[in-house]
Amino acid sequence: MHFTKFSKYYVLALITLTSTLLFWFIFYKNIPSKIGFPNVTLETVFANYDGPNYMVISKCGYDKNCIGPNFSLPQPLEYYPAHLPGFPLLISALNLFTTGPKAMLFSSLLGSIILSLVSFEFFKMFMKESKAFWLAALLIFFPARLFVLRQIGAPESWFIFSTLASIIYFKNKKYFLAAVFAAMSQLFKSPGILLLISYGILAIYELIKTKNLAQVLKKYWAFVLMPLTVLGIFYFYKLETGDFWAYFHSGDNFHLNKLPYLVFISTKSWINTIWLEDVVYIYLLALYGVYRLIKKYKFDIIAVYPVVFTFATLLVAHRDISRYIAPVYPFLFLAYKNPLTKTYFKVVFLLLLPAIILYAINFVVGNVAPIANWAPYL
Repeated sequence: MHFTKFSKYYVLALITLTSTLLFWFIFYKNIPSKIGFPNVTLETVFANYDGPNYMVISKCGYDKNCIGPNFSLPQPLEYYPAHLPGFPLLISALNLFTTGPKAMLFSSLLGSIILSLVSFEFFKMFMKESKAFWLAALLIFFPARLFVLRQIGAPESWFIFSTLASIIYFKNKKYFLAAVFAAMSQLFKSPGILLLISYGILAIYELIKTKNLAQVLKKYWAFVLMPLTVLGIFYFYKLETGDFWAYFHSGDNFHLNKLPYLVFISTKSWINTIWLEDVVYIYLLALYGVYRLIKKYKFDIIAVYPVVFTFATLLVAHRDISRYIAPVYPFLFLAYKNPLTKTYFKVVFLLLLPAIILYAINFVVGNVAPIANWAPYL
């Protein structure tokens, strides 16, 4: 079947939309109960972490005097500034047209569709359109943890899309737009700072190589938008909580360590399990993938950013490494593009797809916040 350039965008958007609506329908009709799962409803999807936290912020901002009397989630009130304001602002905007839980899921769905389209643009820079289309479609479902993040209230789709958009514009020498989208990524997830570090490494490298400060400043000056965005977020926290450094005072929220691989210390908080062999395989695929990127792209943002992000993830001590490393997934697809675009892999993926769906259902069923009263969220 032949797709024109524009129809491929429509098909990707349709696949993203259909897969998400079908996944929600599974919960709406309580289909999981027929294969051994407990009774569930669409509220199960609404209640998946960290969606309720973002809904709370969309209603109250970070005002403890609003959050405390109206919401009863178990975490302390100081914890909310760990969630940056970009995603709650989207929920608030859509909340003008529908209820909070639906606004949250529609925000995720919109970000997921945009991510599919932008990832297609990203992959097209490095391969034929047919292969780029396949990888963009594959990214909708795989890895399975990213598939889950597309279905629930989570900012990852927005974060990854804005990161990829920044890199696309950077590669096309549109540096101001690259800086705008880089700053946008900072609104959604704090690891956006790793993109700033990556651009900073490139700037230093170019300065050493060319010894032309004026040329480097002309190219990179707009990226000052990223630290300015961070300062803006912290000033907003100051207005909302009275504490400019509220993000750093949000409790047991920082999982970076001075040494790598401390995720395998099972007694640490946010780990509490010995079943961590899957993390070894994630690290293996990520490290070998970034090695392949370095080998091919050398000192290019395509290699530098995933290297910085992957090595930062090695310092994270948290059970959910597959979520923390999610922004690297498109780059790993690029690193492994040859096997991933072969017919035999497509067959293997189709055989694996039911396992991905069951994994996602199981994850969503088991990752819910204890919400007794939905009224404040509406």
